[in-house]
Amino acid sequence: MEKESHNDHIHFRRVRPRIRFETDMKSDEITSTIKERLDSGICVCEGQVTKNFATIYPPDTEQHYWSPQLTITLEEDNGKTLVRGLYGPKPAVWTMFVFFYSFIGFLTMIVLMVWLSYRTIGESTWIFWLIPVLVTIFLSLYLVAYFGQKLGQRQMTRIHRFFEDCVGEEVEAH
Repeated sequence: MEKESHNDHIHFRRVRPRIRFETDMKSDEITSTIKERLDSGICVCEGQVTKNFATIYPPDTEQHYWSPQLTITLEEDNGKTLVRGLYGPKPAVWTMFVFFYSFIGFLTMIVLMVWLSYRTIGESTWIFWLIPVLVTIFLSLYLVAYFGQKLGQRQMTRIHRFFEDCVGEEVEAH
């Protein structure tokens, strides 16, 4: 089992960090290495592997609402393999945030249209004061997502180190 020190963290700068690099390894080699390590029983991660695609996440016993996962796609071209990965929460969590962001954006648009309509006909309305409230809710959701990522930082670092071990090279996330 891998040992991890408290200072062994990768600093991810985005809410949903990405990896993208080319390697000389074939996609079958990468997926079989990931599968073998996942099936070894001494792995710090769990996951699912299919042809040219893998999802790696923390063990079920360690998962919480903010647990991250790494989704990897592999594409072969001219003897090289393009590896793309996306770190993020479980799809249900991400979908919920996208729904709330969209709903707040839609409400903001409606409030602005009503306010502009009233302003055009020369009447005043209180509805414009909902804009700062909606912006505050939007920023609050962003901060919740950011701090949720911080709660999953150690797990994200473990997943990243596991993936680096599978491909045999250091991979930068941005």
